Amino acid sequence: EDARAGSGGGSAMALPEEPQPPIVPSCPLPGKICDVVRSERPRSCCGMAMAGLRTAKYQLPEWHRRNAGIYYKAFTVGEEAERGRAEAKHLVKQAAASAQRGQQYSKNTLGQRLQDIQFWRTELQKEIMELDAETNLLAAQKLRLERALDATEVPYAVVIDNLECRDRRQPPDLVIDQVERQLLKEAELIRDIRDLLKRTIIQATTQIRSNRIQKENCELDWSDKAEAYHIDDKNVSYGPDSTNVQSHPSSLKFEENASTPKSWAQFSHDNISSAEQEKLASVQLRSLINSIIHDASEDLRLQRAAVNEAFDSHCRELAEAKLRLEQHLQQILKDIGEEEANIANLKKAIRDKEAYLKVAQTRLYDRSFRPNVELCRDEPQFRLVSEVEELTVFLEALKRKLMESEQNLKNLEETRMKLEKEIAVKANSIFIDREKCMGYRLRYPVDLEVASYK
Repeated sequence: EDARAGSGGGSAMALPEEPQPPIVPSCPLPGKICDVVRSERPRSCCGMAMAGLRTAKYQLPEWHRRNAGIYYKAFTVGEEAERGRAEAKHLVKQAAASAQRGQQYSKNTLGQRLQDIQFWRTELQKEIMELDAETNLLAAQKLRLERALDATEVPYAVVIDNLECRDRRQPPDLVIDQVERQLLKEAELIRDIRDLLKRTIIQATTQIRSNRIQKENCELDWSDKAEAYHIDDKNVSYGPDSTNVQSHPSSLKFEENASTPKSWAQFSHDNISSAEQEKLASVQLRSLINSIIHDASEDLRLQRAAVNEAFDSHCRELAEAKLRLEQHLQQILKDIGEEEANIANLKKAIRDKEAYLKVAQTRLYDRSFRPNVELCRDEPQFRLVSEVEELTVFLEALKRKLMESEQNLKNLEETRMKLEKEIAVKANSIFIDREKCMGYRLRYPVDLEVASYK
């Protein structure tokens, strides 16, 4: 009974042993008053004629003694039967009271057991509901991670497209500038964020699986306790007048795999403790997911702002450089026009001086035909020679200057072509950075944290 009570509720006491009927010692019957000895009977003196009539007969005292013995024996047997009936009646009352007390005590222990089972059922059901709610919250956070991971595809595609577009810049502007450094940094940041989101998704999936496994353990425990509660609740309703009770002598033995009250309570306590640990880990993981999404969104926002600022600054520099080149081109075009006019003037001056030189040379030539003494080295002759020499010097100087001017014009033309090419390169770079890159960056998501809810 102690073992059965221990497996039932842990607080039942052993039932008192049922009282046994008292043993009444037997007392021997009193002996006869006088024993009749057949051998000592007095022989009759009446002869052989009376022998047949007296052979099997007792004396009168013997008859009285025998009757007294029968009366005494009947009295003794009746008294013994009356005492047995009294003892049986007392035993019946005592057995009935003991059985009633024992069954009531068993009913009380079953009631206490029902309270214990109901307590653990309530705790398990509460834990199951909380763990289920926490699993749903974690699943929602996992969905946010997946949406945030999907939302990083557009920024990554934008960054890669920007880098590929800027690779199409023409060689003078194909430099590793601050914009490219920021774009490479942004691409690396997005890759790191994507890797972190993927690892966190795997961690969330593992935690959800652990939550569901622990929830299943608690549900199995709750189901067992619900069945045990139904069985014990049915046992509480049994009574002596129940029609569905039967004899089961083999039910007295304990099962080998039966638990003790301590191990029974510890099993549910361990399930609830494990569920609490998984729930705490899930809560911490949800908080970590919030932090990861928030930090990733903030990092992307800051890096996007840094890239946009680098683009703006570089576009301003390109625009300023293009403006300066255009101003230089305007000046070069003006210089080219002036140089062309200068060359035209030099050519005209040379033609004019050649005409003067021809005049002077013709005069000298004509005066060389003067006759005899008239061929004099007079002042006009010296003057004409001096004029020819001066004109020759000027013509040579003008021709040298004309050559220099033509070379300068050629240099100006080359500079003009270089400037026009540089202006075209800058215009192409501005188009790539401002129209292609910055225009495409307008598709960049505003906020990764907001995108995780969509």
